[in-house]
Amino acid sequence: MRADLEHEIPNGSRLYFSDTADLKRELESFMANLFKSYKFEEILTPYFSYHQNLSVKDEELLTFFDSTNHKIFLRADSTVDVVRIILRRIKSKEYKRIFYIQPVFKYPNYEFYQMGAELIDERNLYLGIEIAAKFFNEFNIKSDLQISNIEIPKLICKILDIPISIFEKGDIYAILKLNINWLNELAKLTDIKDLNKVKDVVPDELKEPLNLIEELANKSSFKNIKLAPLYYSKMRYYDKLFFRFLSGNSILCSGGDYEIDGLESSGFAIMTDSVLENILENKDMQ
Repeated sequence: MRADLEHEIPNGSRLYFSDTADLKRELESFMANLFKSYKFEEILTPYFSYHQNLSVKDEELLTFFDSTNHKIFLRADSTVDVVRIILRRIKSKEYKRIFYIQPVFKYPNYEFYQMGAELIDERNLYLGIEIAAKFFNEFNIKSDLQISNIEIPKLICKILDIPISIFEKGDIYAILKLNINWLNELAKLTDIKDLNKVKDVVPDELKEPLNLIEELANKSSFKNIKLAPLYYSKMRYYDKLFFRFLSGNSILCSGGDYEIDGLESSGFAIMTDSVLENILENKDMQ
């Protein structure tokens, strides 16, 4: 190719053109209207933030310095900024359901588009699942719903005096190597019909978190539900129930319960780029 016709694009960045750009806009437009039908208000937060290390580990952040030499970060996650801007800058008690459609960036140069929402002072993860399921149904996207509880790995670490890094890495081998019967049963648990048998053998501290998983799974009308009680999200604020919509090896959506500034809340985000890839791959197979 002639040098004057080339234009290099960094790995990890995004380019949308023609039909793909049209599809992205269609997805975002549908999602914005769906959020509004549930009484969510839209927000667009700054690309730069002083507080991203409350959400994401420092090594995943793109770091800069402002004009007064204070450290700032390129937005890697929206949740903490959205909640705190509503509570501390806008200072609104009226707007508790907030949505955003915007990109995030992670070190060294990865760009991701998200369509997300926060239910501030409202623990209602079921609603997040319901909204995401409607979106996937609209665009004929097949996926599995995986339900977890972030409290379970944390409690296991206290019970067994082991580091949370085992769960952060998803190191199933290290877990099984401990050779603890009830932990092995938890590691194998995927189907809700087996949940009661597992609850009979786990320590008492884990029974209530497992009950919360069961309640959320039973409340949802989504058909393809899998349990993952040992899953641990790397996002620092999630503390209890957590869900993901998965298709093959792709994460299409994730969300969970959290507490910020003393308010128990819920939030989730649909991964726009993963959804686009899913739709285009299935279209090519038809």
